[in-house]
Amino acid sequence: MTELVRKAAAHDLPELLEIYEEARAFMAQNGNPTQWGKNRYPPAELIEKDIRLSRLYVLERGGRVCGAFVLMAGDEPTYRVIERGAWPNQKPYLTVHRLASRTGEHGVGMAVLAFAAEEAEKAGLALRADTHADNKPVQHLLKKFGFEYCGVIRVANGSERYAYQWEG
Repeated sequence: MTELVRKAAAHDLPELLEIYEEARAFMAQNGNPTQWGKNRYPPAELIEKDIRLSRLYVLERGGRVCGAFVLMAGDEPTYRVIERGAWPNQKPYLTVHRLASRTGEHGVGMAVLAFAAEEAEKAGLALRADTHADNKPVQHLLKKFGFEYCGVIRVANGSERYAYQWEG
């Protein structure tokens, strides 16, 4: 089956809303009901903003959108302070945010990280990500791909996230 990563477009919004809803349900069923579920994160307005800013990507398989993620360049304000650890360096980086896939789609996370890592390598950048302490599937994915656990950061609402960096 043909697999393609491309920037999301406005016409993808209905599928993106479905994917994020499926991801919230998956997280709730797997011990992580609060990371996205409490406030129905990410809201449609943020998804639309990510599309406008050309930082939201989709993974298509056989022409069907089955995964979504944000890949951002530049400083992530919540990464400026890291607790109970340290970033391995201050190298410029890309950040992966809001990774989600359709229920039953396997290997989306690895495909997304491979794409993000390739983009980071082409640009001579590191790659960073963070996830909730209860999000064991994403923690496992990041470690399996080769990300290094670096410590704890706090998102805008003050809650903790585990922070990771990949150097290639």
